[in-house]
Amino acid sequence: MRCPSCGCLESRVIDSRQNIEGNNIKRRRECMQCQKRFTTFEVIESVQLVVIKKNGSKELFDKTKLLGGIMKACEKRPVNAEAIANEIESELQNSLRHEVTSGDIGELVMRKLKDADDVAYVRFASVYREFKDIETFIRELNGIRDESGD
Repeated sequence: MRCPSCGCLESRVIDSRQNIEGNNIKRRRECMQCQKRFTTFEVIESVQLVVIKKNGSKELFDKTKLLGGIMKACEKRPVNAEAIANEIESELQNSLRHEVTSGDIGELVMRKLKDADDVAYVRFASVYREFKDIETFIRELNGIRDESGD
């Protein structure tokens, strides 16, 4: 790390602290040449994720859009929508893929919601899978009931 005072490339770390979210580290350093102290920040570089939509267009992943959809499904339900959105974002970032389809994201959301809350799952599925009639809705509900063993 180059010293901002003298430009020397040699420094030693005096103190390191991680922020609350755990995504960056603040370091106090001391220049080995002029002994001046300075602060540096290390930030995890994340991959810009591109979402391929149904119509083939591409756009950057937007966590707020994801969270909005999950929050609508979880309205008045005992589900932490933000935690689910964070899990999904982490899974997508950790997959090391640069592009993901909106369908993949939708299936991931449905899987997480199914584990969290059946009502939120059915709400999301009815929009995501574009239920056309009550029969489709009933089939989905019966599938949930059969899986839970009721």
